[in-house]
Amino acid sequence: MSDILQVNNLCKNYKTFQLRNVNFSLPKGSIMGFVGENGAGKTTTIKLILNEIQRDGGSINIFGLDNIKDERKIKEQVGVVFDDCYFHKEFTAADISKILSKVYTSWDENLYSSYLKKFNLARDKKVSEYSKGMKMKLSIACALAHKPKLLILDEATSGLDPIMRSDILDIFLDFIQDEEHSVLFSSHITSDLEKVADYVTFIHDGSIIFSRSKDDLLYKFGVLKCGNNDFAKIDKADIVRFRKNNFECEVLVADKEKAKRSYPSFVVDNATIDEIMLLYVKGEVL
Repeated sequence: MSDILQVNNLCKNYKTFQLRNVNFSLPKGSIMGFVGENGAGKTTTIKLILNEIQRDGGSINIFGLDNIKDERKIKEQVGVVFDDCYFHKEFTAADISKILSKVYTSWDENLYSSYLKKFNLARDKKVSEYSKGMKMKLSIACALAHKPKLLILDEATSGLDPIMRSDILDIFLDFIQDEEHSVLFSSHITSDLEKVADYVTFIHDGSIIFSRSKDDLLYKFGVLKCGNNDFAKIDKADIVRFRKNNFECEVLVADKEKAKRSYPSFVVDNATIDEIMLLYVKGEVL
């Protein structure tokens, strides 16, 4: 399986923040969840991928092309949705179609109209009259209507109710079915990523903590719980991260089935993406 996106040793330096040697790749036909707390570097990374800000090191290849040298060719095949709607408030959905049809040679008016209908968006209604959720749906319709090969989404479902989020996730799953399309999906709603993502890339304080198969994370990782006095009984090699409070110790383990066999008197629960992130960020290392 070839990669649709490759990020290699990417660096960006600000006075108060540094993106350091970011590496990950997104295979064709897959959805990657891009997670991390606010200020971790997700949006900076996405802006660098889109060549909206200048990088200080590293390389980015999309469709096997350099994202700076071949920017125009690449952007014709990339759909982007940010966490806010940037269309002028006086534009209608019909106005936006007229504009974008001049921007993208692959703009499909029939496809655009079908998404407007699916999302219950009136063609003649001004953006200023849209709710936050409606604006987000309009942005998604525009991102899909020029038939991109790669979708890049920065908190694209944050303003939507659970039912509409479910519908949008189904659209993303349909989008990748031919195994030629991919989605890079930055989101704080990790339950959405647990439903649709094939891979999860976790960034913290400007560095990649891991980029792994979602199934590896959810099926293999676990959270072991024990009393503080029992913590010393756990083999250091089994501990990824741990947290202690006054009464209990939580231990992130990379092989929950092994942990269940090794420590039958301890509780070993499945680990969610949220719990894995929390223990990596707030937990300690031996």
